[in-house]
Amino acid sequence: MQQQNPLQGVDWSRWSVVLLKPDCLRRGLGDQVLARLEPIARVLHRRQVVVADWQIHVHYWDLLVMRDRFEVDVPGCLRATYVGQRVEVALAHGEPGTPERLRDLLGHFDPSQAEPGTIRADLGIDSLAAARAQRRLVENLIHTSDDRRAVRRDFGTWFGDDQHQLLEIKEDHR
Repeated sequence: MQQQNPLQGVDWSRWSVVLLKPDCLRRGLGDQVLARLEPIARVLHRRQVVVADWQIHVHYWDLLVMRDRFEVDVPGCLRATYVGQRVEVALAHGEPGTPERLRDLLGHFDPSQAEPGTIRADLGIDSLAAARAQRRLVENLIHTSDDRRAVRRDFGTWFGDDQHQLLEIKEDHR
């Protein structure tokens, strides 16, 4: 008998996985950053995670694929920045299109290039130029899933498919 996939039928366009990065937690900005998401999506199921090597490499697979385009040792920088470090992950739920709307709210990956009013422009203190000079990755506080496919991958990476009950919404709040 074939088992039913409990994640089948999830409307991933209404969800996003939020990752508060080590620099965000180190600066004590977690609650403030998550509060900025609330006009778009309700933040649910927050948890702290100590990052494993496999998680950060799955999460940043795109950087690893394009690592030759960067001036830094991408795998080494990912390990140094994340592995063994504490991050906070959360699920955000809202209207269809939530991943894209949250990404717009974050701003450019380089805080010095982000538009005023975005999280990275308003709260970020790093720049790509400084990161390059120091041969490291830019610190930009937060990640949210790019799109519905990324949400599905990020959910498996940070929560695990066996945590499907976290995706059950008892009442439609949006």
